[in-house]
Amino acid sequence: MSIISVTPLSQALSLGAIFLLTLVIPKVLRWRARMNKTLNMNCLHSSTPYLPWAHPDFSHPTEVPGDSRNMLEKSSGRLPKGDTSFFLAVHFYAQARTIYVNGQAFKIPHIDRWEVVVSGKEMIEDMKKASDMDLSFVEALRESMQSDYTLGAAPAQDPYHIAVVRTPLTRNLGARFDDIREEIVLAMQDQIPAKGVDHYDSPILCPIIFGEASEWIKVPMLYTVMKIVSRTSNRFFVGAPLSLYASSRQMFLLAVKRATKHLEPLILERLRKEEEYGSSEWPDKPNDLISWLLDEAQGERRNNIISNIVLRVLHINFGAIHTTSITFTSCLFRLAGNPELVQILREEVEPIIKELGWSKATMGQMKKLDSFMKETQRLSGNVGATSMNRMALRDFTFSNGTVIPAGTIVSVASYAMNRDDEIYEEADTLNPFRFSNMRAQEGESTKHQMAGLDPSYMLFGGGRQMCPGRFFAVNELKALLAHVLVTYDLKFENGGEYPPDEWQGASVNPNRSAMVMFRKRAA
Repeated sequence: MSIISVTPLSQALSLGAIFLLTLVIPKVLRWRARMNKTLNMNCLHSSTPYLPWAHPDFSHPTEVPGDSRNMLEKSSGRLPKGDTSFFLAVHFYAQARTIYVNGQAFKIPHIDRWEVVVSGKEMIEDMKKASDMDLSFVEALRESMQSDYTLGAAPAQDPYHIAVVRTPLTRNLGARFDDIREEIVLAMQDQIPAKGVDHYDSPILCPIIFGEASEWIKVPMLYTVMKIVSRTSNRFFVGAPLSLYASSRQMFLLAVKRATKHLEPLILERLRKEEEYGSSEWPDKPNDLISWLLDEAQGERRNNIISNIVLRVLHINFGAIHTTSITFTSCLFRLAGNPELVQILREEVEPIIKELGWSKATMGQMKKLDSFMKETQRLSGNVGATSMNRMALRDFTFSNGTVIPAGTIVSVASYAMNRDDEIYEEADTLNPFRFSNMRAQEGESTKHQMAGLDPSYMLFGGGRQMCPGRFFAVNELKALLAHVLVTYDLKFENGGEYPPDEWQGASVNPNRSAMVMFRKRAA
């Protein structure tokens, strides 16, 4: 009887075939079923528009009726036969910022799913009014970012940290403002020194930043801002000296390991204090994010408490640092390219600080600065091409009859709305005091603020799931910019202008390589 020899190659091929049959193929079939479900949805009007793409300046979308690969079929809202979702998905990721058809819904193909994009006041209001059981931000985040695997599953399964951000964190802004202010001063001294420096934690950047010993220094803006914002935010979250170890550039798994090393002793000490005093209230209890999270984590939430608290601190960092950093960077770019604007803002900021000092209440008096920040974000589109992402947990019907099947991701075409002349006069032009001028009108003094409710302004989303940390973000931004205005002069080298933003599909960041020159103002 002959013996059949099995080579390592044949073993590998056999295992590969088994893997395909048991894991990959079922996943592909489920994916196709999901795509077919949304492909055949009758959620769009019979007048479903062509998919719009932009002119070369990416400002005003236009229709391309002759190109069937770039349009949705008018008659049924389906893709033209013969096209694949893959190629249109690639096109979407190249041109995402141009999508906009006012007051209508249309669907965009991604590599693995469809996304329905809406615009117009009526449909946006429907999304804002929807309950968490109908349209869920948390589930949209879990799906689009696969956050169970990239950011940890526990915070998404029981997001009690959102209630912490909404209530105790926001309420303590005034009480903890001195810490925010102190860390801004220290972080700026380290990252943007007035003249020369004897140390820097990135030796590679030393010759680029400092070069010759001169009055002006050149700073890589986005990189530097991320370090400043990380330190400032974490001074408020976990206090000094842990804020010095904050980093926004680590892979999440490495960040979990590093954060656990620093936070575990603090968490264990506070649990020991609770046991010693038999209460969650004890003398000299720190007023910070760890305490607020522990207060919220009662009952079964105390299981695996170290990991749960660490993951939630990192989740809040993830939400706080990225958007604040890109908005702050965009504001600095606008100031560097508009010296006359710097002077106008100083004339508002300096007298207020001289009279009231540095406090949360002081920040609320800076109406022109608030308007400038909001206008910069509106024009730069720091949330990307779309915002207010939600997942339909059950079939959802808009007031105009559009039906979104359960499992569909829905979003708002926010970038294009911000560039719409029907919403904003001369929408493509920077008008830094657009919103403060609106507030100056009778009966409008409390409206049009950056952190306030605005049906046309999507930075913080809207409705029940509006960003709970927006008040912290806006006050932190004001404190950062006010400090720059009173401390530094800034400009682009050789009189440069606002550097082009960098788009990756539907996401946008300020230019990552742009430099800004700083010098300390004369006392």
